[in-house]
Amino acid sequence: MLPITVDAARVRIGLVGNGEAAHRRLALLDDAGATRVRVYAEAPEPGLAVAAGDRLRRRLPTAKEIAEAQFVFLAAVGEPVASRLRHIADGAGVLLNVEDDTAHSDFHSPSVVRRGDLTIAISTAGKSPGLAAAIRHRIELSFDSEWEVRLESIARLRKHWRDVGRDNATIARLTTVWFDRHGGFAL
Repeated sequence: MLPITVDAARVRIGLVGNGEAAHRRLALLDDAGATRVRVYAEAPEPGLAVAAGDRLRRRLPTAKEIAEAQFVFLAAVGEPVASRLRHIADGAGVLLNVEDDTAHSDFHSPSVVRRGDLTIAISTAGKSPGLAAAIRHRIELSFDSEWEVRLESIARLRKHWRDVGRDNATIARLTTVWFDRHGGFAL
């Protein structure tokens, strides 16, 4: 696995699914700032329909729509539909995530703690989502909402240190000192 962070506002995302799994995935995408999401659901559960709003297409995506996306999530999509959509995505070079099916997924979504722009991701490469969730819970307790403000503070300091000519190694050392003084890890 290669962990990366994607600016969800800049990529085209397709979400396919009708039920609670799709609704949860849409909430995660919305929390991540995704602005270019299309939701495809033949029979969406009411909460999903409301959350999707005008992004909802009450049908499965066409091959062209899959190819136009950069990432596609399949949330509780059964066979043979999932296989057909995987085949289309693969042929179009579109990255695909099949919920709870690591063997057929090009990428995995980690468990995430967000504190403003501070994003902490925990992944088990799909081997134990429950463990990732348990670790996320512990991190949530250690990094409260104050860390959103702290990130802005260290960002200003970092800019100042760069402006006065500090090198990367010095900035890293100063950041570590700052982190330890402002709470560090309380796990």
